[in-house]
Amino acid sequence: MAPDEIPANWPFRDVSRFVRCGTHRWHVQELGAGPELLLLHGAGASTHSFRHLVPLLQRSYRVIAVDLPGQGFTSLGARNRCGLDDIASDLADLIVQEGWSPFAFIGHSAGAAVALRLAELRPVQAVIGINAALGQFEGLAGWLFPRMAQLLSVLPLVPEIFSRIAGTPQQVHRLLASTGSRIDAEGEAQYLALVRRPSHVAATLAMMAQWNLDELIDRLGQIHVPCLLITGSADTAVPASTSEQAAKTMPEAIWVDLPRYGHLVHEEAADKVAALILDFLSQHTKDTG
Repeated sequence: MAPDEIPANWPFRDVSRFVRCGTHRWHVQELGAGPELLLLHGAGASTHSFRHLVPLLQRSYRVIAVDLPGQGFTSLGARNRCGLDDIASDLADLIVQEGWSPFAFIGHSAGAAVALRLAELRPVQAVIGINAALGQFEGLAGWLFPRMAQLLSVLPLVPEIFSRIAGTPQQVHRLLASTGSRIDAEGEAQYLALVRRPSHVAATLAMMAQWNLDELIDRLGQIHVPCLLITGSADTAVPASTSEQAAKTMPEAIWVDLPRYGHLVHEEAADKVAALILDFLSQHTKDTG
């Protein structure tokens, strides 16, 4: 039976379950059969963001989707474990505890950075990044934004205030449109449900406050796992050039751009993204059975 706190219309609610591992109570969904794919959403999202992609992937693979600590319906057990290394380490522990053997990691935005860091801890045959957030803010923004997030993340009323102000259909529509994407009404309603959860907002702010990519970026040239970086050229949140540059740095990475789509390209054009993923996996990996 699906957990009561998950809305009745949530994608794949019937396979949702909670798993306690480490300090967190994880929300996990598993569908399909075959070699396992682990899907990791971006900051401020949840497993729902893969609602169109999962049915296309589960025809050939067992798809495992996880809400990151504190986001979606995963309960955050330790507020200080929202940074890149901590999330990857905690996910590695979850993989061991659950007996999973992921064939590939697929991450969107910040989830792509987590996937690459996780691949250093739990080797896999491939990593796919969708509009991968593999760059830092430049100049003043690089100094100011993390400090703003740090300040906001420790103010107790900020998540509640943000949820009230931003938790309207109009505000969520504007927020999503600002990424360069246009998604369906169902998806907008699910993001609205997340924004209205102060715990989700608080964990997203904590993730932003603790986020540091410096060491991972410095090691990109040492990551030899086959990697596919997919971008939408209309992405206004993470420029496609970020993945283009990363692909030039990584020894076994390729970059493919889908014109006209934005940051949520996997929600806008799941069929195109799935085709790229499935083709890449068939060409660059071997069946693990």
